[in-house]
Amino acid sequence: MATHKLTDSAVRAFKPGLKQYRVADGGGLSLVIHPQGGKYWRQRYRRPVSGRAADLALGTYPDVTLRTARERSLEARRLLADGIDPGHQKKARKRAESGADTLEAVAREWHEHKKGGWSDNYAECVIRRLEINVFPWLGDYPVDKITASALLEVLRRVEARDAIETAHRVLGYLRAVFVYAIVTERATGNPASDLKGALEPSRTKHMAAITDPKELAPLLRAIDSYAGTYVVRCALQLAPLTFLRPGELRCARWSEIDFEAAEWRIPAERMKMKFGHLVPLARQSIEVLKNVEPLSRGNSEYVFPAIYNNTRPMSEGTISQALKRLGYSGEEMTGHGFRATARTLLDESLGFRIEHIEMQLSHTVRDVHGRAYNRTQYLDKRREMMQAWADYLDDLRANV
Repeated sequence: MATHKLTDSAVRAFKPGLKQYRVADGGGLSLVIHPQGGKYWRQRYRRPVSGRAADLALGTYPDVTLRTARERSLEARRLLADGIDPGHQKKARKRAESGADTLEAVAREWHEHKKGGWSDNYAECVIRRLEINVFPWLGDYPVDKITASALLEVLRRVEARDAIETAHRVLGYLRAVFVYAIVTERATGNPASDLKGALEPSRTKHMAAITDPKELAPLLRAIDSYAGTYVVRCALQLAPLTFLRPGELRCARWSEIDFEAAEWRIPAERMKMKFGHLVPLARQSIEVLKNVEPLSRGNSEYVFPAIYNNTRPMSEGTISQALKRLGYSGEEMTGHGFRATARTLLDESLGFRIEHIEMQLSHTVRDVHGRAYNRTQYLDKRREMMQAWADYLDDLRANV
């Protein structure tokens, strides 16, 4: 039983000082008087798990009387006796009242927390998958009440559309959402983790790519004879030379191209990994850019603008569609496939070091201490590699 020290008349009589001060009542309860005149009830306690000191706000005097403050203090001590952190419970109650503990609310909070490390396209894809496949059925449920069977029922709907890969991706997002719910003290378990092996096995499908030099040579010649628009032909010609992701290539801006330095500097916000990327431009790449320059520079900020709207970049899928016009189906070659082509042949045919290749692919490469290399690391070697690669493609085009 706490021994009380304060009285109603004493609480009324306390006057503000030059600095904030605190008057104890007993059992951890105290009154804090601010210089501006405010009086605030606080409960001091130690967190059950960490043992760290903490303060629990119990209200403001005179809205909360001395008697009510003591009742709230007693309730907090009862919770502590049961191993419950009263501060955490108070936050949980507020979140529940505001709807912040629903699966959708927690998932959106998780997404907001994580998206800074993702590309804009990926971030949009993640939240859209949850909006389409999860929120309509489970979004309004409290996150700590959702069971593994409820999640499985939702994922079976995705499987029923034969979207097996999507089902696995959504399950992965849900695992991460529940981990976030646990660390933010809104759930105690992860029902998504209980579904390991419950879904139909994913039918992994790699991006189609040509990695045989004898098959690559005719493709290069076909690109040079592409009968569609000249801007698209130039984009096709640049794709194998730079082996960027299709989105990075089609959204190229003239402001990123430095002809004098023979470099293409792509800012972090345009890259999948959110790190700036530097592409050394071989002589052949410079030639392609010079060829397209009169058609777009001055008319558009984009190197490869859309055909009917030069304020927008070339549309997504244009490169792969152009490849189809050349007779290469999506099962044979895609715009993304040029990356696999370069990675394989630079290693197997030209013998360049794999870390140089990976860095030029804008993959995260770390040193022996686990530190990520910056975009200018090994620049001289990469510049040499890009020129050797362009010369190799010329040789294939002419002689194989």
